[in-house]
Amino acid sequence: MPTAIPADSVGLVSPKVEQFSEPLALACGRTLHDYQLIYETYGELNPARSNAVLICHALSGHHHAAGLHDPQDRKPGWWDSCIGPGKAIDTNRFFVVSLNNLGGCNGSTGPSSTNPQTGRPYGADFPVVTVEDWVNSQARLADVLGIEQWAAVVGGSLGGMQALQWTMSYPERVRHCVAIASAPKLSAQNIAFNEVARQAILSDPEFHGGHFLEQNVIPRRGLMLARMVGHITYLSDDAMGTKFGRGLKSEKLNYDFNSVEFQVESYLRYQGEEFSSRFDANTYLLMTKALDYFDPAAAHDDDLAQALSVAQADFCVMSFTTDWRFSPERSHEIVDALMAARKNVCYLEIDAPQGHDAFLIPIPRYLQAFRGYMNRIAV
Repeated sequence: MPTAIPADSVGLVSPKVEQFSEPLALACGRTLHDYQLIYETYGELNPARSNAVLICHALSGHHHAAGLHDPQDRKPGWWDSCIGPGKAIDTNRFFVVSLNNLGGCNGSTGPSSTNPQTGRPYGADFPVVTVEDWVNSQARLADVLGIEQWAAVVGGSLGGMQALQWTMSYPERVRHCVAIASAPKLSAQNIAFNEVARQAILSDPEFHGGHFLEQNVIPRRGLMLARMVGHITYLSDDAMGTKFGRGLKSEKLNYDFNSVEFQVESYLRYQGEEFSSRFDANTYLLMTKALDYFDPAAAHDDDLAQALSVAQADFCVMSFTTDWRFSPERSHEIVDALMAARKNVCYLEIDAPQGHDAFLIPIPRYLQAFRGYMNRIAV
């Protein structure tokens, strides 16, 4: 049976693809000569082209942020709770653009795309990309769409880093920046988690130096383990305890190492297996490196306020109490730096037990605050 489309949904959407032939110089020193970006739009661009909002995705996100791709869909876009008529990002008032970043595996040029120089998948030959590279490519997409200035650039987690970078790379093109559950740079612990995830992939016998697609295989086990490690960091101890506790799958223990005995084991294996069937291993490596490399203060003697001093936008920063991956203290660093740079900033810390993934969950106080800020900036 077709899924009934709710009244507050953007409805059925189709992705769009934009091809770019102007070379894009990357931070790593390499150049992409031809590439494409896949994106979706929701709502209508007003005559003044002043109501556009850019959605920047997190590590495993993509362009499908809201609505349904077909009536058979059971699961809408990843941020459907926040984007749509009457929602926090109200598509009756805003023209929303959501894209899949370069290096992704959902339609934008990335490691699984064909390398025009070889006729084979890029694989490990795809260049390492950074948050700054993504923002530069997003600016080119904005040019194509005729958007000289975003009403807001919005993102959670890695998406929040992109929103912050926009205010530094293109200060005159952003009126508002909304950074949710984000950080000005990764801690050593976060870099360590990313490295464990990468090593799980790199050590998989089916990885083949990143050229596994040419061997018609997938490093499924490595990608599964990487996702399991990552997923643990996205949840809080309380959330996992409430959901699983020490619950067993059956009434007795098996006293071996292969059986799935605890419910939390079953959950993690399911998450890993599902993720490994739809995500590219090389993309996972690229995304985690982009996270590791983001540090805008590094070019300013570790002075984040100096890095943000060029920004012309107003800022909204939100964090969640049980998020230990990007804890509220990291958002405090952003807010303190913005205040030191004499920028307009509002901050909200939401009491939520879900951990880092809270920014994806329709928590009433979060949605109320988010909607209130976005309504204030609507033109």
